[in-house]
Amino acid sequence: MRLSIPLLSRRALVALAASAVVAGTAIAATPKDTLVVAFAFDDIITMDPAELFEISASEVANNIYDRLVRLDLNDPSQLASDIAKSWSISADGKTFSFEIKPGLKFASGNPLTAEDVAFSFQRAVILDKGPAFILGQFGFNKGNVKDKIKVTGPLTLTMEVDKAYAPSFVLNCLTADVASVVDKKLVLANEVSGDMGYAWLKTHYAGSGPLKLREWRANEVVALERNDNYNGPKTPMARVLYRHIKESSTQRLLLEKGDVDIARNLSPQDIAAVASNKEIKSTSSPKGTVYYISLNQKNPNLAKPEVREALKWLVDYAAIGDTLIKNIGAIDQNFMPVGLLGASKDMPYKLDVDKAKALLAKAGLPNGFKVSIDMRTIQPVQGITEAFQQTAKRAGIDVEIIPGDGKQVLTKYRARAHDMYIGQWGADYWDPHSNATFVQNPDNSDDAKSKTLAWRNAWEVPALDKMADAAVLERDTGKRKKMYEDMQAEFRKTSPFIMLYQQVEVANVRSNVQGFKLGPTFGTNYMFTVSKR
Repeated sequence: MRLSIPLLSRRALVALAASAVVAGTAIAATPKDTLVVAFAFDDIITMDPAELFEISASEVANNIYDRLVRLDLNDPSQLASDIAKSWSISADGKTFSFEIKPGLKFASGNPLTAEDVAFSFQRAVILDKGPAFILGQFGFNKGNVKDKIKVTGPLTLTMEVDKAYAPSFVLNCLTADVASVVDKKLVLANEVSGDMGYAWLKTHYAGSGPLKLREWRANEVVALERNDNYNGPKTPMARVLYRHIKESSTQRLLLEKGDVDIARNLSPQDIAAVASNKEIKSTSSPKGTVYYISLNQKNPNLAKPEVREALKWLVDYAAIGDTLIKNIGAIDQNFMPVGLLGASKDMPYKLDVDKAKALLAKAGLPNGFKVSIDMRTIQPVQGITEAFQQTAKRAGIDVEIIPGDGKQVLTKYRARAHDMYIGQWGADYWDPHSNATFVQNPDNSDDAKSKTLAWRNAWEVPALDKMADAAVLERDTGKRKKMYEDMQAEFRKTSPFIMLYQQVEVANVRSNVQGFKLGPTFGTNYMFTVSKR
């Protein structure tokens, strides 16, 4: 896509964003008004907030779209106003009323009103793409959403949910990407055959955030530019360029030469290598992102309880923690990352080949079996997969690694076409129910409406499903915490998920870059606060 914004010519953009180091030749330092970020973003499938559900796309969306509320980065348990001036909740806990700040504009120049907010929510539910369930879980559907989410004035609207949920749960869901506010007039001007602008918004932009999307070229570049119509403080940078660079060594070289300002995917070894460089500094943050291996229960061998448990004893957690994820992750065998309500620190598993062999024999597979695992070719995922392949082989399990880019692997996983899968899950909103996706699967049919992580792996677990439904309605924080702890205890024993670690995101930054801070979620890494000396 290309927007007609003349701040930087396409030729200059291509030269800056797609340049590479060849034979050690240095490239000119980045312009003072441009932030260049080396980042692996081959998982991006769309830029439409009603559909985007990928970690890299979420970061972009959080920099270019506004929501009613955002997380308070200094205290993620609290919410901060974004475009909402105020909000209130009815006595029965079912009606949420919002007042929008006056005088807001989209990047297009169109005024931002309550009508745009209502349209954005209604559109997401009606299109019914992957993330629609975040809003749909409140009882909204194509037939009722226009009655349940209504404009009551130019700057006011109400949202009527079906149950008296914990208020923090509802509001935290409104920080998710699917609750981004789009420009109704612009989107409908690009509507084709009643698609509510769906085809157009895959590669175009209709937001009001501090930055605006100029261009996205898959596996190459994401180009953002300052939105001069933004209501808040103007971003110091005229533009932000994400360069798709998967190799840690290449990111490191570009960072050392000053050809990029921030490197986002350095390996532990490369992080250590730049530690003594006075021109480079490091910042890190524990993230609400967990990495795991999942086992598709459509595979008859993986569906055996003993096999599921055996595979959990065939991961060398200690070695992975000491090497492959050193300084960038912490071993965690639970689906709830530390920082969210109900997180557990229990870790019963370690590498034990003999125990795994005994379980395989009990399952009627004393000689092991063959299985495949789909893997995104990025570190440390590739290193962990290869290490797991070797330890599994010691128990007679022959694991075939099927590599691919992020888009390929995710598409196959979402279609339940895998045997095993290694990947990550980041909380869509800062509430423990976001991670109940690991245990909820109310409909295991291939055409189910709710396609959770449990569904992706064909795991039906009615007892845990009911516990998750009850926990989201519990208003007593202490009781709710205990419910999630109990869920995870059962999950560790019986689930088809091998939980590996919680991410500690590390970014290495040139010393002249100021104001860059990694947030607690994969979306809250803000580029619009960054400046350069």
